[in-house]
Amino acid sequence: MIRALALLWAMLAAGPAFATCGQITHKGADYTVCSTVAGSDLRLWHRDAGGALLGSFTGVERALAPDERLIFAMNAGMYHPDRRPVGLYVENYRQTAPLTDGGGYGNFGLIPNGVFCITPTRLRVIETTAFRTAPPDCRYATQSGPMVVIGGALHPRLLPESRSRHIRNGVGTDAGGERAVFAISEQPVNFHDFATLFRDRLGLTDALYFDGKVSRLFAPEEGRHDTGFPLGPMIGLVGGGGD
Repeated sequence: MIRALALLWAMLAAGPAFATCGQITHKGADYTVCSTVAGSDLRLWHRDAGGALLGSFTGVERALAPDERLIFAMNAGMYHPDRRPVGLYVENYRQTAPLTDGGGYGNFGLIPNGVFCITPTRLRVIETTAFRTAPPDCRYATQSGPMVVIGGALHPRLLPESRSRHIRNGVGTDAGGERAVFAISEQPVNFHDFATLFRDRLGLTDALYFDGKVSRLFAPEEGRHDTGFPLGPMIGLVGGGGD
């Protein structure tokens, strides 16, 4: 597994257009991780040009140009029953949902929560209060919660002995905003173990929980195209048809 992780980082060093997915194990649980770097064509999707919910990875694929292909994707933040994003949502510089503290909306309200922001040169997970104080010009952004790693520290309310275990997914970034790793657990895990995956196993300084129970992944190179009821926001990496 150590060799596999080293291979992921070596492949990422090849250039900003490259991304890869692979399997790692942490604290007895298996994870699929997909990594990319700043400058890659990472996007968010929610609805098509006519306002219809995309709802699935197949819907995203249909929305791509003929010369584009989806390299990997996953669900990207909590949503209301009608699939509206719970927090901030920005798609191609257009904001369609506002920043919020999350109120009592499940895990989203486990403060601090945060925003995953994509700019042309940086990939960053930013705590909500810091984002509100100095909002960057995100081309794409999705808010979710809780943040599980904040500046290298674990969220203070994540307990090692917690019995709350679910399939979970999220994203972590490094201190310079140069690298992002998306992860989904293959077995139910608690928040604490999920957080230490990003900090201790992947060496990332900030990480954001996307969701649990509904977590899904599209990763053709891993033989994954998860399906089910319609999703809200989704995030993924796009490549050219010849990549």
